[in-house]
Amino acid sequence: MLTGIRRCGKSTLLSMFRKELRQSGVPEENIISLNLEGIEGIDITESRQLLQYFVERLQPHGMNYIFIDEVQQVEHFEKAVDALYVQENCDVYVTGSNSQLLSGELATLLSGRYVEIRMHPLSFSEFVSAHPGTNLERLYPQYLTVSSFPYASTLRSVKDVRQYLSGIYDTVILKDIVGRRKLVNQALLKKITRFLFDNIGNPCSAKKIADTLTSMGSKTTIPTVENYLGALQDAFLFYRADRYDLKGKEYLKTGGKYYAVDLGLRQMVLGSKPMDAGHMLENVIYLELLRRYGEVYVGKIGTAEIDFVAMRNGEPNYYQVAYTVIGDDDRTLRRELSPLQAVKDYYPRYLLTMDLVPHASHEGIQQEYVLDWLMGAQVQ
Repeated sequence: MLTGIRRCGKSTLLSMFRKELRQSGVPEENIISLNLEGIEGIDITESRQLLQYFVERLQPHGMNYIFIDEVQQVEHFEKAVDALYVQENCDVYVTGSNSQLLSGELATLLSGRYVEIRMHPLSFSEFVSAHPGTNLERLYPQYLTVSSFPYASTLRSVKDVRQYLSGIYDTVILKDIVGRRKLVNQALLKKITRFLFDNIGNPCSAKKIADTLTSMGSKTTIPTVENYLGALQDAFLFYRADRYDLKGKEYLKTGGKYYAVDLGLRQMVLGSKPMDAGHMLENVIYLELLRRYGEVYVGKIGTAEIDFVAMRNGEPNYYQVAYTVIGDDDRTLRRELSPLQAVKDYYPRYLLTMDLVPHASHEGIQQEYVLDWLMGAQVQ
């Protein structure tokens, strides 16, 4: 199963796989595809119809490769997927724009029998590869404003990019959130979305959001805000980094931070409203760590905070992010190093900055130029 926000490349990846199947000799009739938001799939709304569509097209000889795009459009789709999956001559691939697809009944039915690939828009290194011949320092600001969605990088004007991002945003809000979750207050949802875009990298709670909106004349409750926050995360518009107490080895319910799936969307929603460059860099690093590790938290050690604790197989890597640590007689550098120095285990520790300085080591803490780090190899 491929999951991720709309237009991040899920359908393109499936198309590439279908092409590979054809090139390897799989007959065309054994490759059966359905886009549930396309013409053929628009009238398929329940699991029996979905199952019937494929049963009528199954070939008796050879393996049938089944591709279903945006499977969440069908109510109780998991029953049809499971019925196809148990057939010995069926190999099933699905995409979805909702993080809850693999929860509940589908996870129970397919327990241990599926692989989830979580997809994101372009990483910085992928964005750079789409703009050969341009140096990293010029491309980084474009990456923040033009957008990391693949198709956006092919558009030539700011107006075209904004229209494209507006289409993605409206579809996610109206179809994936309001429509799917049956949320009645679209205006409140958009205000919460604007709040999150405006507070990237800041500790954020449902209570803080509810209090802020109420003080601005949009009275709401904490449970309502929690429901809307969950919907925004389900649709992959935002990710929440929960806090992890390094001393107590426990996950904390308070003090989490939200990061946007794409900073171009932030600019499209908020316009030219400025944002702290350090928090924007934090957002980029958080998404890159998700790609490399899959599990990322905000670290707490005593009263200090480590920007990110990236976990793989239960083993942490520690990352502190600062736009610059130059100047102030090294006070900024010492401040950023201090939380990492408080860690007493022997797992890797990194300080990532935009300072154009050679790789340096501070008593085992590796300082790296962040754009070089972003271009580096993925953690295996």
